[in-house]
Amino acid sequence: MDKPYVDSKLLFVLNKPKGYVVTRSDELGRKTVYDLLPEWTFRDGWMPIGRLDLESKGLLLFTTNGKIGDALTKPGNCIKSYEIWVRGHVTDEHITQSLNGVKSAFGLLKALEVEKISIGGAKTKLLVKIDEGKNRHIRRLFGSLKDSKFGTPLKVLSLNRISIGSLSLDIELGKWRYLSLEEEKMLLI
Repeated sequence: MDKPYVDSKLLFVLNKPKGYVVTRSDELGRKTVYDLLPEWTFRDGWMPIGRLDLESKGLLLFTTNGKIGDALTKPGNCIKSYEIWVRGHVTDEHITQSLNGVKSAFGLLKALEVEKISIGGAKTKLLVKIDEGKNRHIRRLFGSLKDSKFGTPLKVLSLNRISIGSLSLDIELGKWRYLSLEEEKMLLI
């Protein structure tokens, strides 16, 4: 059966749930994102653009075109937005630190924008934007900051990627769809 090309022939998006590894196969036998996709995506070499860790969910793009993948993952080329819940009281000082950058074993970790959305008990909901994606970037960034009230590290409890560039998450968890030609064009400008 032929692939149902409706719009883009270069890109599709998956709303990745928690509990799936972003890899073609896993030596530990864990579920991979390919378990959510048609068999032909694996067979035809569709590859994820970037990563989301096992405990993260949200927008994940796929392509067979390495140049597109490189362009969208090159630091500074594409802004990614995340809604996160952090265990701890995130202060204005934490936000300033995350914008200025925090040194880590993985290099300088920083955010482009951080907006406090809400507070619930000892948890804070944030909107975080970055233009690069080192391994576990946001988790490590906020984990390196201390809760001034309790003296413990902040901890990202949930992370949901809600946009990549001009493309916003608009499909159900665990579902996928091709990008429209207009979405593709806007993303690749």
